[in-house]
Amino acid sequence: MVEREVVVGHEEGIHARPAAVFVKTAKQFASEIEVEKDGKTANAKSPLKLMTLAVKKDDRVKIRAEGPDARAAVEALAAIAAGELPEGE
Repeated sequence: MVEREVVVGHEEGIHARPAAVFVKTAKQFASEIEVEKDGKTANAKSPLKLMTLAVKKDDRVKIRAEGPDARAAVEALAAIAAGELPEGE
C-alpha cells in the first residue's frame, strides 16, 4: 500500500471541476484508491462518495492506493489535490 498526505490547494477544494478531474484520473488506474479526511474515507473513483468528504482548500487529506500501479496513482492524484490540473482541464 502506498499512502501520501497532501494539503489541498484548489480554491474550490475537491469539488466541481477539480473533483471531476480527480475522479477521471483515479479511474485510469487499476489500483484500489481511497481518500481520507478527518477519519472518513471515500472511494476516489466515485464522485458522489468523494463529495461526501467536503474537502476544502487547505484541508489535509490522505490518498491511499493498493495495486499494481499504486505509486503512480498516488503521485498523480496528490498533484491534482495540491492544485495542479492537467493541461486542458
